[in-house]
Amino acid sequence: MVALISATGGLKGDGVLPSFGGSWGCSIQGEDYWVLMRSSRVGVVTARPARAQPVMKNVNEGKGLFAPIVVVTRNLIGKKRFNQLRGKAIALHSQVITEFCKSIGADAKQRQGLIRLAKKNGERLGFLA
Repeated sequence: MVALISATGGLKGDGVLPSFGGSWGCSIQGEDYWVLMRSSRVGVVTARPARAQPVMKNVNEGKGLFAPIVVVTRNLIGKKRFNQLRGKAIALHSQVITEFCKSIGADAKQRQGLIRLAKKNGERLGFLA
């Protein structure tokens, strides 16, 4: 086995905590190099590790006053039908907000703010569980 370890640079510091300002180098030759490479995986380029797929999870699950009712209803009628009904209810509520904004003379920016507020309130109350 032929090994050569070297350090270049010098020791620097203020006298209290010296820091090494150089670089370390290592040279291993022959059969020992491949043994080291196989055992330590140093220098081996592998494929990028598989990235975990994001899980679409409802962060409001079980939170809010109405969350238990929403969860039980979803389990009784099924997710697909439940999501259809929820979509219709949200659309109807948005239409009510739009009509309200028209009646008081609110502009589109204020209407969007009210719709966002309704969504936040729905999350807090558990309607979006």
